Amino acid sequence: MADFRFKVDMHVHSRFSTRPSQWILQKIGCPESFTEPIDLYNIARARGMDMVTITDHNTIDGALEIADLPNTFISEEITTYFPEDRCKLHVLAYHISEAHHEEIQRHRENVFDLVPYLRDQGIAHVLAHPLFAVNDRLTPAHFEQALLLFDVFEENGTRDARQNQTLRDILTRLTPMDIERLANTHDIEPYGDAPWEKGMTGGSDDHSSLNIARMHTRFRGRACVANVLTGIHGHTTRPAGSPATPRTMAHNLYGIAYQFYRSRTGSMSPEVSEHLCFRFLKSALAPGREEKPTVANFFQRLIGRGKATLHREYGPDDSVQDMLLKEASDIIAHDPTLMKIARGQVDDVTTLEKEWARFVSLAANRVLSQFADRTLNSVLGANLFDVFHSIGSAGSLYALLAPYFVGYDLFSTERRFSRDCLARFRHRQKGKSGGDLKIAHFTDTFDEINGVARTIRQQLEMVARHGKDMTVITCGASADVPGAVSFEPVGRFAIPEYPEITLAYPPFLDMLTHCFEQEYDCILAATPGPVGLAALAISRILKLPFHGTYHTAFPEYVGAFTEDAALEEGCWRYMSWFYNQMQVIYAPSEATRFELAERGIDPGKIVTYPRGVDTDRFHPDKRNGFYSRFDVGSRTKLLYVGRVSQEKGLDVLTEAFRQAAKMRDSLQLIVVGDGPYLAEMKRRLRNAPVTFTGVLKGDDLAQAYASADLFVFPSATDTFGNVVLEAQASGLPVIVTDKGGPAENVLPNETGLIVPANNPDSLLRAIIHMVDTPERIQYMRLKARAHVETRTFDSTFLKTWEIFGSHVAA
Repeated sequence: MADFRFKVDMHVHSRFSTRPSQWILQKIGCPESFTEPIDLYNIARARGMDMVTITDHNTIDGALEIADLPNTFISEEITTYFPEDRCKLHVLAYHISEAHHEEIQRHRENVFDLVPYLRDQGIAHVLAHPLFAVNDRLTPAHFEQALLLFDVFEENGTRDARQNQTLRDILTRLTPMDIERLANTHDIEPYGDAPWEKGMTGGSDDHSSLNIARMHTRFRGRACVANVLTGIHGHTTRPAGSPATPRTMAHNLYGIAYQFYRSRTGSMSPEVSEHLCFRFLKSALAPGREEKPTVANFFQRLIGRGKATLHREYGPDDSVQDMLLKEASDIIAHDPTLMKIARGQVDDVTTLEKEWARFVSLAANRVLSQFADRTLNSVLGANLFDVFHSIGSAGSLYALLAPYFVGYDLFSTERRFSRDCLARFRHRQKGKSGGDLKIAHFTDTFDEINGVARTIRQQLEMVARHGKDMTVITCGASADVPGAVSFEPVGRFAIPEYPEITLAYPPFLDMLTHCFEQEYDCILAATPGPVGLAALAISRILKLPFHGTYHTAFPEYVGAFTEDAALEEGCWRYMSWFYNQMQVIYAPSEATRFELAERGIDPGKIVTYPRGVDTDRFHPDKRNGFYSRFDVGSRTKLLYVGRVSQEKGLDVLTEAFRQAAKMRDSLQLIVVGDGPYLAEMKRRLRNAPVTFTGVLKGDDLAQAYASADLFVFPSATDTFGNVVLEAQASGLPVIVTDKGGPAENVLPNETGLIVPANNPDSLLRAIIHMVDTPERIQYMRLKARAHVETRTFDSTFLKTWEIFGSHVAA
């Protein structure tokens, strides 16, 4: 690279820039950059720039302030428009005079007037950030017109690598045929003798002074403005440096906000200026600066003045800001890297950007964990005042994270626009087939022993087997299988009736970053807990389709546990709200689909999808006298497999079996599983012939199925019932209720019996009928196996994947 050893940042702003900032900065009253021109010059030179220019928006005042310094030249960034719809473009004009500037202001309202003027005057000019929609009006057609109007384009330091790479791919592969097509389409005469040959520059587009020269231009020859201009005109300049990420943008926004309040604040007392949190803020957001604003004012304005305070944990006088300062100071004090920053020992901007993001995430996670605990405790205690109070406080804190939300939202929009532009030239792109569907499957349950977790793990096996692209995203679980990513939780909440299950609070910013970097096509939520809520928020920020699978009738479980109809109804309202946020809801059965529609979920969004069973693992050939280890003998074995909980209808089974055991002394009930009803069930059946095996897995479970005689599943709350398919695959007739999804997996009177839900007498009669007719049991054993042989995991998974793909594409 000896040819390009000289460097200049071609796009940087001083305090004279009039460009409106992002909405978050406007919210806190911070409209512009606050870098003094002389500071900008010194920083640029310190970061290795051989030449320095300032490109403020529609003004050259900042450039004039340093015009007498060595190795400088006067430039500006011009806001111009397509006349038909006022779509904005930003054009960089270099080495101009005050007279040029005045004329530029007269021509800039129409890009078709501006560009000819710049050409006529021989002014080197570059289209800045060509794929960034400055005022949300940019379309691929505008970009195509720009390819005809301009011959030099900028790789921009505030845009991400994907956008810059897309621009480079398009520009370096342009052909004469492309230009001719565009000229005919837009009726614009292309500029230059070889208009398909484009030049490129690089600029940081820095407004905060944090990222000056992060992206810059390399040019040939000695360090002088003539060689810079020759390189631009001759297309020999090269962009260099590092592109941005959403975290870069967020760091810039925090930095601009900080500098704004620094400029508005006078000197502070030593106690304030030496506060640990202030010293960290100063070093992370304005390294090398001496002014000392008030930390409290910065947080207060950034979060908002009128938000709720936390009265219990921190007292009536401690606001969200006070709590945040306490938590932030504690985090910094116990983190060696953050303490180095607070001492001013770190000045590398990429390190500061990374560590600032980690600090914000840690502080937000710690406080939000407390908010979530309080909210869930309030919900369970039906204390609505505390619920709304906590939610309001959490919303106030999340305002602190708004710069990150803005960054990820904007970059996701730009990536989508870049793909649209690239599609106009896709016929020339090698290896750009579009790829297969890429799904992020969010779940609150993954390690637990339940149908949801088992289904998701089975899907991961199918994904690997069939070469599909799905990643399971969870929190607080062991990601012990390929395709699963588990984030460390920031807190946990134990559900009283499910002591073996805890809700894990996810590190939201980390999850958001992961999804942005992986570029998923769709977010799929399996559960409506904290991880599911994170999935919803991420889908909104990244502009991704949000789909969900409905597995568990949670409101009915709540009703069974609490016997509180109001709480059950409240849960249904939450579930309806959550699932109505989705574009598509995948229901495992028609019964579930109808129930969701009755509960207020848009029926047009609900799709029934197929479910399968591992017909190799669960097979009649596994029958091997498994129960000899439990000293069951030759009794007729009634099997139940699942969670030992009252919502599964086990109180109904208990009552029915007590009566059946008195009427037929050859019966034995086998209960496989564990749960909160286990002790009560044992107590009520203490004198009955019952075997409790505990939880069984692997071959033991398969052998337990096949070695039984009849499967009984009295649940009225299951949306599907995997165990019903597993039992039939193992050659067992089944008895299920007429409520929920399991009944749809049975051929009535062929592979099993369907009885009224919550009716011990009906269940008793069905059991007695079956044990009294062993020939019918034998007939149903054969029918049961035949019924599920075509419902293999592989076939149903591939059908499900097709359904996913069709709805994402739609």
